Amino acid sequence: MIASDTIAAIATAPGRGGIGVVRISGSNIEDHLHGLTGQELQARRATHVRFLGADGEALDDGIALYFPLPHSFTGEHVLELQGHGGPQVLQLVLERCLQLGARLAQPGEFSRRAFLNGKLDLAQAEAIADLIDAGSRAAARSALRTLEGEFSRKINVLRDGLIKLRMLVEATLDFPEEDIDFLEQADAWGKLTALHHHLDEVMAQARQGALLREGLNVVLIGQPNVGKSSLMNQLAGYDAAIVTEYAGTTRDTLREAIQIEGVPIHLIDTAGLRETEDPVERLGIARTWAALEKADIAVLLIDAAHGIGVQEQAILSHLPEIPRLTVHNKIDIAGELPRLQPDGNEIWLSAKSGAGVDLLRQRILQIAGWRTAEEGIFIARARHLDALRRAGGCLQRARDAGRQLEFFAEELRLALEAVSEITGEFGSDDLLGVIFSQFCIGK
Repeated sequence: MIASDTIAAIATAPGRGGIGVVRISGSNIEDHLHGLTGQELQARRATHVRFLGADGEALDDGIALYFPLPHSFTGEHVLELQGHGGPQVLQLVLERCLQLGARLAQPGEFSRRAFLNGKLDLAQAEAIADLIDAGSRAAARSALRTLEGEFSRKINVLRDGLIKLRMLVEATLDFPEEDIDFLEQADAWGKLTALHHHLDEVMAQARQGALLREGLNVVLIGQPNVGKSSLMNQLAGYDAAIVTEYAGTTRDTLREAIQIEGVPIHLIDTAGLRETEDPVERLGIARTWAALEKADIAVLLIDAAHGIGVQEQAILSHLPEIPRLTVHNKIDIAGELPRLQPDGNEIWLSAKSGAGVDLLRQRILQIAGWRTAEEGIFIARARHLDALRRAGGCLQRARDAGRQLEFFAEELRLALEAVSEITGEFGSDDLLGVIFSQFCIGK
């Protein structure tokens, strides 16, 4: 265990609640055990006590739980005080902890200590925050799988394979006269191919998990009065945006969070794109283009009665290099049927009646690379994808190195470092600081 000072924090969310929790962790919390409860506590057993102030008066009445090291979340001595969930009551108990020598915990410091003491790897620690922040049931289930170690197990299989292959290659560097025959007999290049395939499988699953965590930014654009707000309402399932027959009703970007098959979608309705002298509408149009810079998918709405015209071509020509869909809206007026163009880039639908909207939902998921939710999907982050991409590049360069064994060995070393960043076996203190600073205080 890494020796550390004592930290304390309110571990429940701000506000009033039936129960509030104050958590204390450190290598020595003897003073807190006696100063707060006035009695000996049995390990891992809930004890009904009064939480005591400096002069022995009761601050609150609740449950105390003592977890001696190393059998605790952080791997240190941990004391949890479960009392009434009033902000003032919890603050009194926390202040008493500070009087007894604890300091206020930093964001994520409990989880960071759990990682440093070997109770969790880095991917599991991150999953704690992802589970709390999950925007859908599918994301919550996937975060729990990562917390339980499913992602880490797959990474460890990849890591162990890289270590064994690296041992084979580096052993031959000491015996150059036998190197190639030895590697061929050991099927080194076959093992490299198998590792590359395994990495590709993990990457595919990680992309699904990252999509569940991050979601998609989908921006609705088009000329005024083509039905952007109506489509937003249809996708959201209620009247999120004002709809009128007057062009230019939407003058600012409107945002709505929806889900499609558990995937979070950040839907953005925008001001109609047209030339205007109205200063307010011009500001809205400027925000439309700003939203497109951060979009994952742009959905251009046009009136099905007249199709893509000069104005629509101008909009398309100015779009950033992101996937885009063209939606022919108002087919209920044009007398057309809902359909999807064979290449998948154009959809005919009615935002008013909902006909064809499911085609749009499914096409958005296809563009994002989403597959039907599988039971084994685990949550992943952008940094995980980056590490896997770098590892994949290293394995490709190792293959290209062929019989240049020094380069082969070096690329395997770099691939191992990249993969090890995911679980935290290799990484910098700066990386840990960034990751844990995004956690809640008390976690």
